[in-house]
Order: sequence, then C-alpha cells, then structure tokens
Amino acid sequence: ETDEALIEKYLEGEEITEDEIREALRKGTIEGRIVPMLCGSAFKNKGVQLLLDAVIDYLPAPIDVPPIQGTMPKGETVERVADDEAPMSALAFKIMADPYGRLTFLRVYSGVLKKGSYVLNSTKDKKERISRLIVLKADDRIEVEELRAGDLGAAVGLKHTITGDTICDEESPIILESLFIPEPVISVAVEPKTKQDMEKLSKALQSLSEEDPTFRVSIDPETNQTVIAGMGELHLEILVDRMLREFKVEANVGAPQVAYRETIRKSVQAEGKFIRQSGGKGQYGHVIVELEPGDTGSGFEFVSKIVGGSVPREYISPAEQGMKEACESGILAGYPVIDVKVTLIDGSYHDVDSSEMAFKIAGSMAMRNAVMKAAPVLLEPMMKVEVEVPEDFLGDVMGDLNSRRGQIEGMGSEDGIAKVTAKVPLAEMFGYATDIRSKTQGRGIFSMEFNTYDEVPRNVAEAIIAKNQGNA
Repeated sequence: ETDEALIEKYLEGEEITEDEIREALRKGTIEGRIVPMLCGSAFKNKGVQLLLDAVIDYLPAPIDVPPIQGTMPKGETVERVADDEAPMSALAFKIMADPYGRLTFLRVYSGVLKKGSYVLNSTKDKKERISRLIVLKADDRIEVEELRAGDLGAAVGLKHTITGDTICDEESPIILESLFIPEPVISVAVEPKTKQDMEKLSKALQSLSEEDPTFRVSIDPETNQTVIAGMGELHLEILVDRMLREFKVEANVGAPQVAYRETIRKSVQAEGKFIRQSGGKGQYGHVIVELEPGDTGSGFEFVSKIVGGSVPREYISPAEQGMKEACESGILAGYPVIDVKVTLIDGSYHDVDSSEMAFKIAGSMAMRNAVMKAAPVLLEPMMKVEVEVPEDFLGDVMGDLNSRRGQIEGMGSEDGIAKVTAKVPLAEMFGYATDIRSKTQGRGIFSMEFNTYDEVPRNVAEAIIAKNQGNA
C-alpha cells in the first residue's frame, strides 16, 4: 500500500524480497502511515535485539527528518541541518552519575564535537571543556575522539550543563528548542533510617536531582525536614527504590503532601507599621499598600507609586522583599501566595530609627494584613486524568472518580474499551493505581498530568487550614 511497484508485483504473483518489504515499511513509517509494533521484555532480555534492529531498519535517520530549529542570541529563528560541515550544535538530554565522573548524554544535531575542545553552553552562557567523549553500548564504554552530526554519546567532566541545555560553537551560538519541565505536584518528607546515612542520603538526592529535572529537593525551613517533590506517587517510589539499589541508602518516607497554593479574590488597602523602642536606637517602618488579584500565572507582582519621598527609595526594595517573603511562606495555611499584585502607595519614616530591616518587617506585616482582608482562598492542583477500562467496569470507575471530587470531561468507546477523561484534585488521587486495578480485575490503566490550579471547596479548605494551624 505504500509502494505502487510492490502492489503490481504482488498482484502479478511475483515474489517480494525481504529487502523490498523492509524498504516499504520504512517509507510508510517515515510518512506516519505505519506504526511498527514489536513484542518483548527488557526485564527478561527478550526481543530487545529485534527492537534495536527495527529502529535501524524503519525509523528515520537524521538526514530523513527536517532540520532542527533554534534561536539566535538576538531572537531570530534559524535551522541547523544534520551536516558535519555545519557549525556544531548539540542538546544535553540526560545526566547520569557515574563512578568515573558525571556523564552528560548529548545528541549532536550539526557539526563535529571533538574531544579536548572548548564549547559554549549557550543556555547558561558559560564555557565548558570536553575532556572525554564516550559512546555507550550496554555496559561497555567506548572512548572516541569525536561525535558527528546525528551521533549520540556522552561527555565527561561538564560542570554547568544540565538536561535541556544546548552546547555549541562559540563563534555560532544557538539555543535549540529546550525541554518543557513541569512543576512538581507531589512532595514527601524523607529521612535516613540511621544518622550515619545522612551524608549518603544528601549525595544520593543531589545525584538524582541532577539526573532528573522534574525531581526537586529542598529543606523545609520550619520543620528542617528534607522534602522531595516529583510528578506523582510512582515517580517518587522509583526514586526512593533507586536510592536503596544504587546508593545503598535506606530511607523512611512520610505521607505525601500536596502542593497547595493561596490567592485572593478581592482588592483591599492595608498598612503595616513596625515600631520598637528599646532604649537607644529604635526601629520604625511604615507602609500602606493596595493588594489586588493578579493575572493567572503572574505569581507576585510589585509596583511602587511613592511620590514626594514619603518612603525613601532605599527602603522600597526591603519593603518589597518583606512582602515577597510573606507570600512565599504563606499566610492563610502556610502555602505560597500566587497571582497577586501589590502597589506601595504611601508610608512614613523616621530620620533616626528607620532601617532596611524595619521596612522589611513592615512590608511583611502589611502583606499579611492585606491578604487576610482580601477574601483569601486555597488553590489545589487539578490533574487531567485519562482512564481506559473494559466497558463492563465503566460504571464503577465513573462512580469512583465522582467520589474523588472529579469532573468528567469526556467519554468514548472503541473495541470494547471505554476511555474517560476527567479533571480530579491531586489530593484525591493517592492510591488510585491500586484502586483501579482492584475495581477492574487488573485490566484498567490510567495516565495523569498536571492541568491547572482550582479553588478548594470551603469544607475541604477549612479542614486543611485547621490541620496546618494545628501543626504550626
């Protein structure tokens, strides 16, 4: 069907050779009309060789696909063709911790990358030296002198390059289309089982976060716990399992925490006044602000409308910093405040007692007062969930999604398999992988990705706020 000459041969009863079949399959695959499907098991090493052969036989070579597009420093879009003579450009697509040093996996899109050369990390505008180049084949590491256009390999010794960065010739800088890295939606506290493992745990977490840009590690300033965040329960389970297998660190993992956010629903005016007299030099800071809801996705926006020097210029930045920090630490229930616009409209100062710290505290107080007056609400991450189940189990699955505060957005059916699309709060999705298997005799599958932040229903929000204030 992909080749007229083959159809004629088939209809005339002539024998079609294996090479001709392969060529026709390759043509159909590159045009997107055929999807080759192979069976196998990586775990049992069955069918892996056939898969690799199929990649070579059917998938497009670098010269069969359109040139990669990138952005020049001045913003114009250019193309780089897969040619050894073109200026060198490559994309770092994976980082791996290795006993011999940090490996940065690269896909060379154009030009030649040579061992010992100096290159530019155009994403970070930093120079890097390629000390060694290797090609990996299973467990074998083959040292090579160069990687050419279309090659995949790894560089040893890059200090600044992480997943998604572009490296290129210094004379011809370009930034290739970068990876989209979504924000993590689930976090858990993690601690080593023994005090001796503390250092090993921090090294393991640092290596894993370098490898995986969707995995974040932070220290909770209030509880001093190490918090790891990722894209879902399974993601974090695998990372904890890898810590045990690869880094020999046994860790206790706390209950998952949802990344709630706070925002406001109305515009208000508020003031923050910090006055302290304690014999000698005192403290004096006073600001008046207007707070209003910002655009979705705007985060924290600050505008100063001070005229006539009611707040000296050197105190405006500390006041903004105090407001920003108040937003980051949360006001209603301890979660970051997002999508707000703050306007500093007035204030006062004292010639002797005013200081940067006093205005920082005054800014923080003004922010807290304003948010509490501005109808604050909690927001929760909503996940786009797609479920595929045999039609017999559709009723049970839909009932279960509704009980999880889900909103069914679409349904369809094909060959006895029902597909349901829904928007469900992440807080209600913990343990869903197990639940769907038990409800569908192990035949249901689902995928989940972050969709948006929505307001939490009042009764649920009250319970979250009460719980957090109890922990404070």
